[in-house]
Amino acid sequence: MSEIVLTAETTRTTGTRSSRRLRREGRVPAVVYGLSQDPVSIDVDWPELRRVLTTDAGVNAVIHLEFGGEKQMSIVKDIQRHPIRRDVTHIDFLRIDPKQDVTVDVPVVMVGEAKEVTDADGMVDQNMFSLSVNAAPDNIPNELEIDISDLTVGSSKRVGDISLPVGVTTDVDLEETVAVGMITRSTLEAMAAEEAAEAAAEAAEGEFAEGAEGAEGEASAAEGGDANEAADSE
Repeated sequence: MSEIVLTAETTRTTGTRSSRRLRREGRVPAVVYGLSQDPVSIDVDWPELRRVLTTDAGVNAVIHLEFGGEKQMSIVKDIQRHPIRRDVTHIDFLRIDPKQDVTVDVPVVMVGEAKEVTDADGMVDQNMFSLSVNAAPDNIPNELEIDISDLTVGSSKRVGDISLPVGVTTDVDLEETVAVGMITRSTLEAMAAEEAAEAAAEAAEGEFAEGAEGAEGEASAAEGGDANEAADSE
């Protein structure tokens, strides 16, 4: 992949008023820090920032910030957004050393079809959507896959079931749940309704059978009484 370069300016003054002015001009206030160097307040062009964040690497792209006559390798550490409009209002860049691992959150994607769960009218509930991993800057995965093909109702997939690329590790507990096969509420309600209907049908059949036996007994008794009366009259 070609080097991702983002040009930044260091002339901005800090403060709410200055930041608002920058945003009106289509620029995003930011800061770059890390590697035991002083933080530097910068600002970047929003369309260019959007471009570097929408590559295949996503928010974990290695970005070469160009300012002050030099380039600094970095990754996005934090993005702040407007609570309603969701516009990017501020961004933090972390300087990185190409020879040192970095810790990033990588999206977790389910692959395969949990046929047994589907056949049982269930669903797969994904509990974990990203995993914190340690990787070299040039070896950060775009996403991590977990195969759910053999998932059944009541079983789960865990962090240990994710196949990490060579050189990529995680400090997350391997027993942490990623996805669970489960029966949906609507299915449970349908099953309960079906069981209730079957129980009602069985109860009705029982009552009918008891009624039939009672009627049969009364008929037999009546026949016996008629026979006795006939014998007496003779």
